[in-house]
Amino acid sequence: MTQQPTQFERGTDGPKVIVVGVDGSQSSFRAAAYAGGLARRQNALLAIVYVQPVMPAGAALGAPVAETTGEIAEGLVEEIRVAIERVRDVWDVRWEFHTFHGDPYSGLVTAADELKADAVVVGASESAGHRIIGSVAVRLVKAGRWPVTVVP
Repeated sequence: MTQQPTQFERGTDGPKVIVVGVDGSQSSFRAAAYAGGLARRQNALLAIVYVQPVMPAGAALGAPVAETTGEIAEGLVEEIRVAIERVRDVWDVRWEFHTFHGDPYSGLVTAADELKADAVVVGASESAGHRIIGSVAVRLVKAGRWPVTVVP
């Protein structure tokens, strides 16, 4: 019996890039903490991703959407920096913050693709409406492109 040729492997065990989605919700911060622990134990890069929503209707009405979402991103970065400084002596992890534009699902897919993610971590949805139309986490799992961890 002939052996099948092995497929290309990156030559490492475990993930090297872990993408985590943050949006300021408590579940997203829990997801970031969980992903940070994974990244530390695996010596992986933690890519923290905020997806800025695109709201053309708000922009058409004159609402300063870009400024608001940019301020949210800046606030998230500052909050993450403060949290990491508090635990710097016991929690050493390489991390980067990235901002993408679009709806959360598409933004995280783009981020995971561009950053060559080995794993994606997201917080469980806190919205009751997602039971009807599907949460970002469920859509990421159904995409079947990366291991996805959903943190409650």
